[in-house]
Amino acid sequence: MLSNIKHLAHKLTPLLIDIRRHLHSHPELSGQEYQTAAYVAGVLSAHGLSVQEGVGKVGVVGELRGQNAVSRLLAIRTDMDALPIQERTGLDYASQHSKIMHACGHDVHTAVGLGTALVLAQVAQELLGNVRFLFQPAEELAEGAAWMIQDGVMDKVTAILSLHVFPSIPAGSVGIRYGALTAAADDLEITIHGESGHGARPHEAIDAIWIASQVITTLQQAISRTQNPLRPVVLSIGQIQGGRAPNVIADHVQLLGTVRTLHPETREKLPAWIEKIVANICGSYGARYEVNYGRGVPSVQNNLALSQLLETAAQEAWGKERVQILTEPSLGAEDFSLYLEHAPGSMFRLGVGHKDKPNYPLHHPQFEVDESSIVTGVVTMAYAAYKYWQQSY
Repeated sequence: MLSNIKHLAHKLTPLLIDIRRHLHSHPELSGQEYQTAAYVAGVLSAHGLSVQEGVGKVGVVGELRGQNAVSRLLAIRTDMDALPIQERTGLDYASQHSKIMHACGHDVHTAVGLGTALVLAQVAQELLGNVRFLFQPAEELAEGAAWMIQDGVMDKVTAILSLHVFPSIPAGSVGIRYGALTAAADDLEITIHGESGHGARPHEAIDAIWIASQVITTLQQAISRTQNPLRPVVLSIGQIQGGRAPNVIADHVQLLGTVRTLHPETREKLPAWIEKIVANICGSYGARYEVNYGRGVPSVQNNLALSQLLETAAQEAWGKERVQILTEPSLGAEDFSLYLEHAPGSMFRLGVGHKDKPNYPLHHPQFEVDESSIVTGVVTMAYAAYKYWQQSY
């Protein structure tokens, strides 16, 4: 079966590169993937899959029936949205839309998802169960997975697989991570209320800007002395708003930031920990405060057995030397984690790094991939899907 999957994937490679370049030239922002979704639906329909559009607002679901309709149901998830970035790659197929770019590789994800569907459609008689392909919008907003789940895409799903490009891994290789792959990402809003006054007489006012600076500094310092260093916490304040004039003491400051954690226990205690620090500082100087802690997506926790499945499939397909076991997680976030609340799953890293030119990071205006990675992703995913029914979970 592996040789057949490889043959089919290599035969499809020119088409998949064309698909990827079309998607790259026509990126769409989160929640606006109308043309992308229509294009994906058209490709799936043309190759015999049952297709449902408008799932999760602008998502697409493709259903492939194997030989045993009552067997376990495997889902394969792909995200489709682009970023509000002006592309600076200089490629012939660069984005045709101003200030919109596939700078996170979701065009590659979609091409791999379609390639996997097309390959498995040609060997459906060998599959011992059904495959559901999820083409999801709005991953960059961390909202699309929730939209898809609300529309029932995880009904009866017994396992789910996914992938994400990784420029620090060379094309032709894949990365497998056991356990935590990405961090939980939460939103933080702190508002400090002081009393306005003349800039020349600060003792008659309550300076919200100065108090805000104490809050920021203390939060950053306290992390290293009150949180377990083996359970990392990243708290970043990315936006500060306050003040009306250079010579007027500010009476109101708003701090907006993000909090990243890997361990659920650490995440659970952080809201109270943050508020206690803010309360103590504001209380010392007579200020009032508000803390709003918004829970975002949880950490992606890769299932052990399904990660082993991906590792074995990749090693059999490409050899052990092209499979990296990733020893560290990322503190980036992924709403793939929401699917894992409904079924076990695992996400692997697809190497897209060039060997002969600079590799820019994700979300960079010059980010670009080695397109030879597409066939690597398709073979790894399709073969893992085939092997899923050969083992018990």
